[in-house]
Amino acid sequence: MAEERTSFDAHAADIAEQDPGEIEQVVRAFEHLPKLANDDKDLIRRGRYLAVEFLVGIGRVPFLVLVREGKIAALERGPFLMRSWRFAIRGSSQAWRRFWQPVPEPGWHDLFALTKRGAASIEGDLLPL
Repeated sequence: MAEERTSFDAHAADIAEQDPGEIEQVVRAFEHLPKLANDDKDLIRRGRYLAVEFLVGIGRVPFLVLVREGKIAALERGPFLMRSWRFAIRGSSQAWRRFWQPVPEPGWHDLFALTKRGAASIEGDLLPL
């Protein structure tokens, strides 16, 4: 009997096969996130009570994001040894690139849609999401 592949297995295989150059392009774009998010007054107002540390994985590159009072207080590029986080969102560079389009296609428009299609995974405490 053939072993059934889960969406997590498919996601891990996609990450292992990614082009390092494409990953670096997406990583460089992600490093601009603090300025973009912190310049959005509506986003800060909506997250003003949020204090959380979470992990974002772009391919094999992890980032630790520290949010305080709705603002990104720190964005650190890994790898990390024994760092704690509340939740993690990991996806391939292709998934992040398609998600960050000005108007993403259906199925690439939402973090939960990315997980449904197997292009990303979310783990940990989902309450802050």
